[in-house]
Amino acid sequence: MPSEFTGKHVTVAGLGVSGVPAAKVLHGLGAHVTVVNDGDDERARTQAAELEALGVTVRLGDGDTLPEGTELIVTAPGWTPTKPLFTAAGQAGVPVWGDVELAWRLRGLDGREPAPWLAVTGTNGKTTTVQMLASILKAAGLRTAAVGNIGVSLLDAVTGDTEYDVLAVELSSYQLHWAPSLRAHSAAVLNLAPDHLDWHGSMAAYAADKGRIYEGNRVACVYNVADKATEDLVRAADVEEGCRAIGFTLGTPGPSQLGVVEGLLVDRAFVEDRQKNAQELAEVSDVDPPAPHNIANALAAAGLARAFGVSAAAVRDGLRAFTPDAHRIAHVADVDGVAYVDDSKATNTHATEASLAAYESIVWIAGGLAKGATFDELVAGAAKRLRGAVLIGADRALIREALARHAPEVPVVDLDRTDTGAMLQAVQEARRLARPGDTVLLAPACASMDMFTNYNQRGDAFAQAVRELGA
Repeated sequence: MPSEFTGKHVTVAGLGVSGVPAAKVLHGLGAHVTVVNDGDDERARTQAAELEALGVTVRLGDGDTLPEGTELIVTAPGWTPTKPLFTAAGQAGVPVWGDVELAWRLRGLDGREPAPWLAVTGTNGKTTTVQMLASILKAAGLRTAAVGNIGVSLLDAVTGDTEYDVLAVELSSYQLHWAPSLRAHSAAVLNLAPDHLDWHGSMAAYAADKGRIYEGNRVACVYNVADKATEDLVRAADVEEGCRAIGFTLGTPGPSQLGVVEGLLVDRAFVEDRQKNAQELAEVSDVDPPAPHNIANALAAAGLARAFGVSAAAVRDGLRAFTPDAHRIAHVADVDGVAYVDDSKATNTHATEASLAAYESIVWIAGGLAKGATFDELVAGAAKRLRGAVLIGADRALIREALARHAPEVPVVDLDRTDTGAMLQAVQEARRLARPGDTVLLAPACASMDMFTNYNQRGDAFAQAVRELGA
């Protein structure tokens, strides 16, 4: 039991996916743990009862007051830095860690050699890239897991009984904000676009938190050649001597880059004489689905795997074995020569831009909660690909107005309803607008909570509506 935590008064901020495991681990390490939580609903009370049975103190309905005697706060990643709890902590000189920081500091406490972390962040594509990376590492015969923001607790991976050779770690900007000591083996920033600015306060602060993932990297900082902001973060990072900047591109790669040549994914970074040589890794057709943004994800995953010494054959085998999660540019069915694709996970304009770029002629189903987003740039870039648009959700007028400005010739159906049954009508209207060879694409560019519990339920409603078309 490490003296760092024995007898220490630690406040865990927030129940849920990260707070409950953090409280259990800290209690098991001998800390005096108090959990504070804003909510006091049935779920919170159930979690509180579980922790109280272990001897953990839980305070529901008040997440703003700093418990007396607190020496450390471990916070859920989503708690905003402006909360009064953290203001009070700063005034009292109490450090604030996230669950990722706690996991990082607990590595190797059992005497085992800590597994290196290959870390991924970005506005979009994180989960898919981390899953691809884990599939590649497994194909190489390595003991690994996809953990972190993907929904699998890093604390469980670090403190559990399973031994790993390497971890594929997804990290959000929230998690990185609260993880000052993190030092990955290698890391990638996939892309940067405005998101969560209400939490971070500005685009500069959001980018800076994303850039923390490169700090102290030992082997490789993987960046997106097409997104200069990611390369700028590499340049600004303080890395270990010898750490390399490795780019990925959908074009022909230069030295120290991975890219695409005549339908092949190729490596000019981790080869001998990279000025003259390249290594074939896989075929574009090995990537599922082979949409441009997904090929970029595959190249980023391959870059991290190659930085860890994985063979080209394992990259190919891992990509072939990978199956994407539901609601991520997933083909649902073909009906009367029209493809129906579910990309409900496209909850912001950046993700939707990538989704729209994957198809030539689209009937676009969009709308929901805009979260402060604007749509002019998105619509202007996609206008030539749009056969029609069907709009749903609370903030659909913002998309309708952007279509009127930048694609006035595109027919638009505006469904003035926000009940869950609107999706069936939306799919029926999309079918009316579509022609053989078109793609009806659910890529909402908005959050789902105005009509659905989450993007999964929204995607399920779309798939069910498509199945009813073909019945």
